[in-house]
Amino acid sequence: MTDEHDGTADHHENESQDEDRRCDDSAGGQHEDEDHSEYPPRETFSHDPVGHTDVWAGMSVGELADQYGHAGVGAANLHEAVGVTAAMFDDEVTVFCGLAGAMVPTGMRKVVADLVRDGYIDALVTTGANLTHDAIEAIGGKHHHGCAHAEGKTEREHDETLRDEGVDRIYNVYLPQEHFAEFESHLRSEVFPPLEAACEESGSVSIQELTRELGRANLEINERDNVEESAGLAAAAYEADVPVYCPAVQDSVLGLQAWMYSQTTAFTLDALGDMTALTDLAFEADEAGAFVIGGGVPKNFTLQTMLVTPRAYDYAVQLTMDPPQTGGLSGATLEEARSWGKLEKDARNVSVYGDATITLPLVVAAARDRVEGTNP
Repeated sequence: MTDEHDGTADHHENESQDEDRRCDDSAGGQHEDEDHSEYPPRETFSHDPVGHTDVWAGMSVGELADQYGHAGVGAANLHEAVGVTAAMFDDEVTVFCGLAGAMVPTGMRKVVADLVRDGYIDALVTTGANLTHDAIEAIGGKHHHGCAHAEGKTEREHDETLRDEGVDRIYNVYLPQEHFAEFESHLRSEVFPPLEAACEESGSVSIQELTRELGRANLEINERDNVEESAGLAAAAYEADVPVYCPAVQDSVLGLQAWMYSQTTAFTLDALGDMTALTDLAFEADEAGAFVIGGGVPKNFTLQTMLVTPRAYDYAVQLTMDPPQTGGLSGATLEEARSWGKLEKDARNVSVYGDATITLPLVVAAARDRVEGTNP
């Protein structure tokens, strides 16, 4: 059988421009030789028929994303997200990344760490939970495949068994509880003492100073103990000098441990200490992009940053499963954010609805294909 795709993708070229053409309004759209005079002008219709996605053995992720551009519904949105993300990953754009949800324990740690390390992210806003799980792996712990339901047991009975066994469950991922004790020891011996010393001089440290010190300690222990797993997200940010903001750090084991340490030492966190540096970064950006994974505090903290600048985001991509109908911020559309002045009126933006553990690697891989020239 002849492989028509072997060694060439010429018949797929220019597909990366589909989303621009597809979203342009045009009057009319009828074939020149057809008489549709009984219809009014079609102001938002352009003659761009839905095609059929072509897949073949050995195709790249970038080629798959291009093929999604022929389709509709979520495939079309993901295809458009690749285009916007690739444009956002330009060197001239300052990229703010919001990372919520269980992205680290579910295996997305390296995807984001590589974006930081390779210069695609200029500021990261995430949860204390992601930083906690990131540090656990950096110092030698591991998350494990598990199950949400056990045969012959109700979900409650299954979780009661896990409780007795000392195992925490994150849907179908398990984490042995002893790793939290190791994490506490790591914080108290490697992370908190230098910050405590700084607090004795200045009175407090910012949350970003905490995340930077966490990244430094994670990297140092990871290399010292020759840990099989990589040093991870906070360590990559430390090495690349990318600030990591965690505005709801109290809502995590990291935050609980910081609070307990503060009860008997001079260690104190300044919750407002990060605002100046973050807003300065936004103010100084020639162009700005928001790459938002999940919702919650990281999403809003990322988007609201532009409210204190004369401008707004030029690019925005949101990967979410939350619907907008509840009125909550996690599900709020990027179009709604435009009404607040968080996005420019002419900003390029798209939301992709689906499990981010599926959509994030696809969007990132295809966008990097375009930017790095492997799938122009």
